[in-house]
Amino acid sequence: MSPTSDHRDDSARRRSGVLRTAWIVAAVALAIYVGFILSGVLGG
Repeated sequence: MSPTSDHRDDSARRRSGVLRTAWIVAAVALAIYVGFILSGVLGG
């Protein structure tokens, strides 16, 4: 194993983790946004 392949694997793993975290944050933000919209529509 060469150091470059280890670095590449680590970089790919970190990128996939960051991407998953970004999708989770986006989903939470969307849920909060939809919740505010629905509370305005149903409450108003």
